[in-house]
Amino acid sequence: MTSQTLIETAIDQFGRHGFEGASTREIARASGTAMSSITYHFGGKQGLYLAAADHIAACVRQIQGPAIEGARAVAENGTREQATEALLALLDGFAMMMLSPQTEAWSLFITREQQAPTEAFDRLYTGVMQGIVDVFVSLIARIRTDLPEREVLALGLMLFGQCLVLRVCRAAVLRILTVETIDEPTTKLLRARLRANALCILSENPA
Repeated sequence: MTSQTLIETAIDQFGRHGFEGASTREIARASGTAMSSITYHFGGKQGLYLAAADHIAACVRQIQGPAIEGARAVAENGTREQATEALLALLDGFAMMMLSPQTEAWSLFITREQQAPTEAFDRLYTGVMQGIVDVFVSLIARIRTDLPEREVLALGLMLFGQCLVLRVCRAAVLRILTVETIDEPTTKLLRARLRANALCILSENPA
């Protein structure tokens, strides 16, 4: 589909060059279509930009949706131990998503919106981030009943940040671990360390 190709190309171009720097002419050329296709499908550059944000949100929902819904059920009715395992599973799933080549273009786009938010950030937040945050917070509140709400929120941010670093700090990760790519042994190491870190942080008596 022309519209799908335009969106995927736009995510890459907007991520690399920003909204102002990206060229609709180049997006159309790289998509193998005419510039008029952007106007036809999206009404213009702004419409294409917002459609790109919506597409990223939809893709993340598709990948993480089943795990999020399962975790939500545990947050509502599960035990502390079940909530811990559900949270660990969510973190592992997000870490694997961050390690996937598929998320490279998404991360560039999202990072720009994090630094200078526009309407696209609102689309990303309400489209997928808010639901993830709600589940994270609910699980942590069930696990760390000793913490006030603000600390629960901060704890969730710090935990999720350990997943994000695998994508947004990829060059540093490779340099620090002295590897050229995130191969299977490196992936296994990072996933194990993330789980161990999370268990320590979630402990009622952290070291």
